[in-house]
Amino acid sequence: MSIAMIIGSCTIHLHIATAQSLKEKRQVLRSLIARIRNEFNVSVAEVDDQDRWQSAILGVAVVATDQAHAQRQLESVVSFIERQRPDCPLLTYEIEML
Repeated sequence: MSIAMIIGSCTIHLHIATAQSLKEKRQVLRSLIARIRNEFNVSVAEVDDQDRWQSAILGVAVVATDQAHAQRQLESVVSFIERQRPDCPLLTYEIEML
């Protein structure tokens, strides 16, 4: 028996203008990451720019049985970030399916 499994990933680049230190950046990201995990049941982590105060690159991953569901889930995460954190503009994002 073959099981269909789609893995969707999204790379999100944020600008955290209010952060004046790595500590402030981590506070913003810790809160945002926890809210994303709770709201969408996805995996999310900071994957790059860890040493830059005002820049963050997040990786989000979801496992689904069909590509459309994974795509909608990841687009919902992007929309959620834009609504919940207007003070952290989303510079770019890229969604990929495996």
